Amino acid sequence: MIKENNKRYFTVILALMATGMFAQTNENKISDNAVDTIKAKEIQEVLIKAQKKKQFSDHANYTFDKEALEKARHSKDLLITLPELQLDPISNTVISIKGGRILFLINGVEATDNQIKSVAPTNVVRVEYFDIPPARYLQRADTVVNIITKNPEVGYSFGADLTSAFTTGFVNGSAYGGYTKGKNDFGLEYTINLRDYNNRIVDKTYEYDLNQIHYRSAEQQKDHFGYTYQNIGLRYSNTDSGKYVFQAKLNMILNSSFLKGTGQSIFTMNNNDELHHTVHNSNSNYTNPTLDLYYSKNIGKKDELSLNVIGSYFNTKSYQFDHEWKVGNYTDIFNNDMNLKAKQTGIVGEIAHVHNFEKGKLSSGYRVSNTSIDNDLVNLLGAAKYSVNYLEQYLYTEYSGKKDKLSYRLGIGLTQIHNKSAQITQDDWAPTPKVVLSYELPKNQFLRFVTQYTSQSPFASALSSNVVQVVPNIVQKGNPYLKTQHVFKNSLIYSFSSKYFDLNTTFFYNIADKYFAQFYQLDPETEGYALTYENAESYSEKGVQISGSIKPFGNSLLVLKTYIAPTATKLTSVNGTEYTRNFVRNNFALISQYKNFSAYYQFNIPVFSLNGSFLTKDENQSHFLIAYQHRSWTFTTGMYWVGTPSKYYTKSLPGDWVAYTNKTNIYNNKNMFVLGLSYDFSSGKKLQIQKKLNNSTAPASTF
Repeated sequence: MIKENNKRYFTVILALMATGMFAQTNENKISDNAVDTIKAKEIQEVLIKAQKKKQFSDHANYTFDKEALEKARHSKDLLITLPELQLDPISNTVISIKGGRILFLINGVEATDNQIKSVAPTNVVRVEYFDIPPARYLQRADTVVNIITKNPEVGYSFGADLTSAFTTGFVNGSAYGGYTKGKNDFGLEYTINLRDYNNRIVDKTYEYDLNQIHYRSAEQQKDHFGYTYQNIGLRYSNTDSGKYVFQAKLNMILNSSFLKGTGQSIFTMNNNDELHHTVHNSNSNYTNPTLDLYYSKNIGKKDELSLNVIGSYFNTKSYQFDHEWKVGNYTDIFNNDMNLKAKQTGIVGEIAHVHNFEKGKLSSGYRVSNTSIDNDLVNLLGAAKYSVNYLEQYLYTEYSGKKDKLSYRLGIGLTQIHNKSAQITQDDWAPTPKVVLSYELPKNQFLRFVTQYTSQSPFASALSSNVVQVVPNIVQKGNPYLKTQHVFKNSLIYSFSSKYFDLNTTFFYNIADKYFAQFYQLDPETEGYALTYENAESYSEKGVQISGSIKPFGNSLLVLKTYIAPTATKLTSVNGTEYTRNFVRNNFALISQYKNFSAYYQFNIPVFSLNGSFLTKDENQSHFLIAYQHRSWTFTTGMYWVGTPSKYYTKSLPGDWVAYTNKTNIYNNKNMFVLGLSYDFSSGKKLQIQKKLNNSTAPASTF
């Protein structure tokens, strides 16, 4: 049983809660001119003169003042001004300060980072920020951001950006171009992320008893590792506003990674020490073409029917070699030689219907996704060829409406998960209800309540039959018998906004049964221990979180974005052992804008959180950037991981079969100096279509 007091964190929390819940403002109430829907309409060309926020039951609408529109290069710059969104300098993408999965749309169409940059700021009418996603996104995103733009018109846009470090292999680059004429829109984009690090130090220990012998393995490993990710995208759309929409997107992803490491290990049996040398080499690469077809048609004035079909293919090759031997006589301790070739096909289909009533809206739909994987595997147990298939079906309907100051959204769905492997076939049927209630309080205050129940299928690597040797007597493997987990989430949200504050205070209580967790187990197949997945009896977390932004001067001269969440967690294993952990998740960003200059500092206080039978510490963040904008050009410089290498620390909980620790430091990242240059230009207005269905197939299957 593990408990940790965080009194200093809770003091800060209580102070922030008092500030957010009892601060008052004399500002006039925001007018009711926003639309409570993800729906493209005929939007008049009105330049919004003031920045405003309008809160609804499941989302908030944000508009932007003239100053913000003039400072921004593109709509991406507008997004990072939202209270709970921030720029991740490491990936150069927009993320949620709370973490979790985020989905971006343009007029309801799923959009990439490059597509967001192709929208000129003056074409943005408002941004719809869904912190409670609609039913169709329930199993795909924790946050949905929809950018609403002006009417279609002829225009073009293009741009490119490059950020690179000088002392190590770190490159983020992208380029995009788009052209719109009449009903037709054409787009082309390219993204590359490259990492090449040669100074990562890993210190890991394993301590355990086996066959009445006490073992300890302590290894220090230095490795050279990296990856290259490339994405090439083409898109075409044909739109007749108010009648129909057709879009076709073709993407090709090329991904490769490698690791080359050597190390020394002190291997102890009872009181006898041996010095071992180790080698760790691995590489993986895959290609992933994807075709996305979408069609939507308005039927009369109150109905819309949408269809979406996505097909993808992965060709994956993975190799891993681990060797450990005695120093002096070169006696082999173990050889792990693994080769995996996997061919994966995926298809997603969805149909959705929306009917608008006088005082509400009914949304219904059906989505099916199927992933089939053919594996050709060679590992320490021999050679095997086998196939797996993962099928998921989701049927949903929800009704949303409003009565006086009470808004509501009532939904019900049914999810079927059918997983078939060489060892077992499993079926899981579960309801997916959701209730959202919102009540408007005086002076820009809202109280919202959310409760939902969902099913989550195990991911491919957790279900894998693969086995790899880690150290003497210990292997890592998947579990084809892993069952679907179910999650019951409940939240009470208090929202307050003014010129100086935009904060959400959320009280939450979440429960998961059949929770996916990794544990060490005795493994008769290898006559040692295996780190594998199992369905824990239950997992729960409860707490309160404060998220949003504080503007001491009421403008962009200084903005503090904050996320603080004191959390209590408990995991109960299948044998009844309880593991508890109390911690305070946190994330902060300081942002300043003055004329053409801007500065950004992101930081956190890393804490240990419960992760199966392990405690995992957050990656440390200390990143500083400054930028200068001159017309369409932006010059950026900064430093990542100021004063420290990037650090990663994992340790097992007391009472586990194996006492494990892993401390990793990437010294290439310490004081990483970067320079960036970007150019963005747009003319006229983009033709942005409305797409009600946004899907993707499963990611590549690797282990």
